[in-house]
Amino acid sequence: MTNALGPGASLPLVDVGFAVRDRLHLLVHDLAQLPPATGRTRRATRSDRESVLAADAAAFDDFWRFDALALREAMRATPRAHTRVAPRPRDACGYGLFGRAGAAGYVQRLAVAPTSQRQGLGHALLTDGLRWLRSHGARRAYVNTQEDNERALALYLGTGFEQLPVGLNVLGREL
Repeated sequence: MTNALGPGASLPLVDVGFAVRDRLHLLVHDLAQLPPATGRTRRATRSDRESVLAADAAAFDDFWRFDALALREAMRATPRAHTRVAPRPRDACGYGLFGRAGAAGYVQRLAVAPTSQRQGLGHALLTDGLRWLRSHGARRAYVNTQEDNERALALYLGTGFEQLPVGLNVLGREL
């Protein structure tokens, strides 16, 4: 499997037998206009790790699900990273992982357990994470989401993201 790749980077791999496994929308936010902080999320701590992974497992199918290693690698993918959680009394029912590299910010992961969806938690996590990115020097933020994930796309567009004309591909090949 590959990381998400643009069309130009995908072509040589398709030529040697890789196939497109999923297509992703790519979106950008200029971080100029953001809603006020929600007060509904908090910075994640080490003690949240188990509930963060549980929320991820509930929110994503096997293909996209993070285990502890994938979560750790995602947290290390950018020079600066910040994780926010939407807490319940005993655990986190959702989380957002945000990273910054120079002036570019990234929504690296946004997950809300299905039993906690439609309560504004995804919007709260996204808003608070984007505010963190802007306050730490990011001038724009990027996110990608599966083409068939209409709810996530609506959330991103409703929060001020704009869809870029070219998306990304995830490729795979049997060995």
